[in-house]
Amino acid sequence: MTDIGRAAEEKEADKDKLDSSGTPTIDGLDMEHDGLHRLRSVRSDVGSNLARHTSTADAASLASIDRPPSEEDKFPPSKIYHPLSFAVLALLMPASVFGTLARLGLEALVTFDGHTIFPLAWVQAGGCLVMGFALALKDPFGQFYGPFYTAITTGFCGSFTTFSGWQLAVFQAWINEGRFHRDWLRDVIDGLTQTVFTLALSLVCVSFGAHLASLIQPIFPALPPPKRAIRHSLSVLSILIYAATYPAYFRLPASYRHQATAALLFSFPGTLTRYFLSLRLNPLLHLMPLGTFSANMLGTALIGMFTVLQGMHSPPSPRACALLRGLSDGYCGCLTTVSTFAAEVATLDDAKAWLYVVASCVTAQLLLLVILGPSYWAGHVSEQSTCQYT
Repeated sequence: MTDIGRAAEEKEADKDKLDSSGTPTIDGLDMEHDGLHRLRSVRSDVGSNLARHTSTADAASLASIDRPPSEEDKFPPSKIYHPLSFAVLALLMPASVFGTLARLGLEALVTFDGHTIFPLAWVQAGGCLVMGFALALKDPFGQFYGPFYTAITTGFCGSFTTFSGWQLAVFQAWINEGRFHRDWLRDVIDGLTQTVFTLALSLVCVSFGAHLASLIQPIFPALPPPKRAIRHSLSVLSILIYAATYPAYFRLPASYRHQATAALLFSFPGTLTRYFLSLRLNPLLHLMPLGTFSANMLGTALIGMFTVLQGMHSPPSPRACALLRGLSDGYCGCLTTVSTFAAEVATLDDAKAWLYVVASCVTAQLLLLVILGPSYWAGHVSEQSTCQYT
């Protein structure tokens, strides 16, 4: 989050070249340096910042995380895709599906009696590792096929990780939802453990992913851009993959619906909502990434509402329960993200990074307190799910 390589950065500054307006640029990156190493351009190369351990004071410059490479990244017009182009949106479909499957599958794999670390830690760490790796390889992805970059970062990693699931687990730890034999102090410790360790793992993994990418980038093969027929075929295939989630939901056994198939239905709408919020709101505020913050808060509020509905003493029908579970795991899981959140925190300077973290976590917990608290403590809703799926 801070520049711990000041000497190395000053050495890089010697290589600066002035453009026609007198603004220094570094190795073709879209950055402007002042004496405090603050990035004041419209967009910032987040992958380079992570690899070099530099920071930015302008949160609006982090809008490039979700966007495909553009002219600000010094790419030729032939390799630039509009953020809302059909090719970009189409690739978000399978990326959301596979990211959701990866999250649900990994969480199921690491959930067992006697586990030593909470299952979501594996999910957040894995998604953030891939996120850091992809951010640092933005240039190679842009040279190959720009929509691929957005599919991996916004689509796959954003759907792999979940901010709403993390905050719900923390809230359930505060209230001892599992009815474990422990006092209130241990409840507090459990909630703090899930908060601190998730944040620490996410930040470490996104930085480690960028470091790994910086090691292999010199030997990363320069792949030729796909031909038009291949690009169009890839878009069609992407649509078909998402379309296949509908027959999967209706044709596969009903026992699969709450486990996976219902979540897959809502994966792409969740990702698309987050992507639109990011494009529209992230460039507006210099204090923190407003789009990511809004998506995470909206998803956290929604998962609180769906949790209330799943804990009613008179539960909905099995099909409605499966859809509620799908909305929680699919729509809310893909609407909210830890991978983008961690990349933004790791790149912001100290003061704004801590403000962003505290504002996000405190606001999310307050939302869950307002939504879940009255329902639980009035006795109208059970703290455990009462849904029956079969």
